[in-house]
Amino acid sequence: QVQLVESGGGLVQAGGSLRLVCAASGPTASRNSMGWFRQAPGKERGFVATISWNGDSTFYADSVKDRFTISRDNAKNTVYLQMNSLKPEDTAVYSCAAATRVLGLPRLIRHFDYWGQGTQVTVSS
Repeated sequence: QVQLVESGGGLVQAGGSLRLVCAASGPTASRNSMGWFRQAPGKERGFVATISWNGDSTFYADSVKDRFTISRDNAKNTVYLQMNSLKPEDTAVYSCAAATRVLGLPRLIRHFDYWGQGTQVTVSS
């Protein structure tokens, strides 16, 4: 069992930055590949970024590549999403997720077993 709690969302102007934090708890929290997803109003949940269990490998959606950075600190059971050069189209509820059955860099929703409640990010133009 893994519990996930996100924080760090908010309202920011276009071009600004935010850092999202995902705090994980549970006996295997530091051994799972982790991902960030987002869901905008009226749209399906979409993949943003993923990181391997040890942080050595990452993968990003094309829409956020070179602007967002996913990282983790296993000593703190925490995963981060640094978001720079934010655009209005980045507005969404962002959720972190843990994959306990898939190694490497999972990126499909079905690869992830546990989800946080989400944090709202709003980018104004």
